[in-house]
Amino acid sequence: MRKLSLDALAREQLELARGGHGRSASTVFGGHEHTLRQTVMAMVAGTGTGEHASPGEATLLVLHGRIRLEAGSDSWDGREGDLLVIPPMSHSVAAVEDAAILLTVAKA
Repeated sequence: MRKLSLDALAREQLELARGGHGRSASTVFGGHEHTLRQTVMAMVAGTGTGEHASPGEATLLVLHGRIRLEAGSDSWDGREGDLLVIPPMSHSVAAVEDAAILLTVAKA
């Protein structure tokens, strides 16, 4: 068994994002060989993922800050503690303020 501190990982990724290109991410569980993948992502305010296809069932847990999830003409705002279900369509995520999220994906 492995135990991780999401708070510590969020702080670490935010530091890397602030000192780098505005974004940073680290997969904490799973990967290409697994169905389930969990990644801590950090983005500084004003940066985002850009629009991309949904790789399967997915959720976002906001660990720190505020984000906006957009899909088509719909958008949802999330803040610390919110869990957003990502729709199964092209979408983007943007940091409204410096933010860290836990992205969980179950690939189809």
